[in-house]
Amino acid sequence: MKNLCIYTAIIITTFFNSCSSADTNIDRFDNYNVLFIIADDLNCDLGIYGHPQVKTPNIDKLGSRGFTFLNAHNQYPLCGPSRASFMTGLYTNQTNITQNNVLIRNAVPDVITLGQRFRQQGYQSVRIGKIFHYDNPSAIGTSGADDIYSWDQTINPYGRDKLEEYKINTLSERRYGGTLSWLAADGKDNEQTDGIGASEAIKMIENFANNGHQFFLAVGFFRPHTPFVAPKKYFDLYDREEMVIQKSSNDYLKTIPVPAAKTIRAKYNQLDLDVDLAKEIKEAYYSTVSFVDAQVGRVLQKLKETGLDKNTIVVFTSDHGYHLGEHGHWQKLTLFENATRIPLIIYAPNMSGGQFVKSPVELLDLYPTLMDLTEIKTPKHVVGRSLKPILVGEKSEVRKNALTRLNNGYSMKNNQHRITMWGNNGEFGFELYDHLSDSNELINLANNIEFKPLLDSLTIVLNERIKYANKIPDELGRRFDNPKAINKAPNMTFGDIYDENGKRIRMKNE
Repeated sequence: MKNLCIYTAIIITTFFNSCSSADTNIDRFDNYNVLFIIADDLNCDLGIYGHPQVKTPNIDKLGSRGFTFLNAHNQYPLCGPSRASFMTGLYTNQTNITQNNVLIRNAVPDVITLGQRFRQQGYQSVRIGKIFHYDNPSAIGTSGADDIYSWDQTINPYGRDKLEEYKINTLSERRYGGTLSWLAADGKDNEQTDGIGASEAIKMIENFANNGHQFFLAVGFFRPHTPFVAPKKYFDLYDREEMVIQKSSNDYLKTIPVPAAKTIRAKYNQLDLDVDLAKEIKEAYYSTVSFVDAQVGRVLQKLKETGLDKNTIVVFTSDHGYHLGEHGHWQKLTLFENATRIPLIIYAPNMSGGQFVKSPVELLDLYPTLMDLTEIKTPKHVVGRSLKPILVGEKSEVRKNALTRLNNGYSMKNNQHRITMWGNNGEFGFELYDHLSDSNELINLANNIEFKPLLDSLTIVLNERIKYANKIPDELGRRFDNPKAINKAPNMTFGDIYDENGKRIRMKNE
């Protein structure tokens, strides 16, 4: 449909200037642009999602004008696999990417990515920051494990947070990305990597306003991924003592399957944190979320000032959720709601916005949705479902449930229940949660005989979902088994000194 514009969040998509379904001889001047904004490791602790503490006025404003999806889920709770999934519209069983740092062309070399499809239709496809996988923060300033065929232009911001990395507090010396780390930083927003990324996005929007080029602008913020770094003023927004840390006993582990228990006890140095330390870390996460919100606001303000908001679809989202002590766990890589659920906001200027969508959706549904809204033909390999029928009011749902995978586990969330199955046919156990009475997923009903009929019926549906996710589209082209991650060198903090054998002999302190 013409004159539609959609926001997508901790993905935000710039408004489309095109809606023609033809592949040739298209007049792009009247069609939609897309602004796609994605945050890294952002959960649903946001104002628009009802969180009482977190201050996110810009994301909230976007949601008040667009469609806020309350039951959206990623397909793999880890950066690389999730991003490969939504950028191709495929499940991880189909991409064969289940670890970080796998180049997508080493797995499915013929796939047409989302950015590549817009390029095929005459759009300027531009990446700023992290869209495909980056090692965060070690690869900031580089292209990481990017896909060069998805973009006409790329920009890799590098800010003060990298230059002053040595100042960051961390649970493990000189380790930041895989462990809890944080810093209330000196300086201004535009000195930080994400502030620079926002500034570059503003420049790009100004260029598009002047040259009239149709665009797919993908802006990937590196925060709130660890290290939780933000200027001090964002820490001042929060009272540390108000932070609540969920308690979890080892007795609870006996009520869930062993693989599930292992996921929430995997990071030993993050277990049983001192309460005051845990509150400090949670405050840092929320402060970083508010910092990202401010950068989102800067980009959206420029979109409005240029008038491009009238013909640009915006999407805001994240690659997966994030634990902040729930179930005794921090970070991601679980099949609980905290890790599978993502924020997703889509805004279209000529749609009746300010609506909340409760039906389940999947992150890989973004690809066909953006194709549908811009009236570009969706590549036949894409298995996601377009959300356009929901956006235009034709349907209240496009799927009954959402599927997430982790290793040998699969989890399915519908409007009320979550079922998780570990191993083939549940050989390693099941989990079943009722969100009407247990939204925190602390009471596993799978072993309760009263709920066996429900468990059995949901298991049948889940197995059908897994079967579908394993079906390889004929149009996908080449697909390689067991694609290897790129070989990596150890992380280096700027200013540290090493000898000729690569051994660190002095750490930068000031």
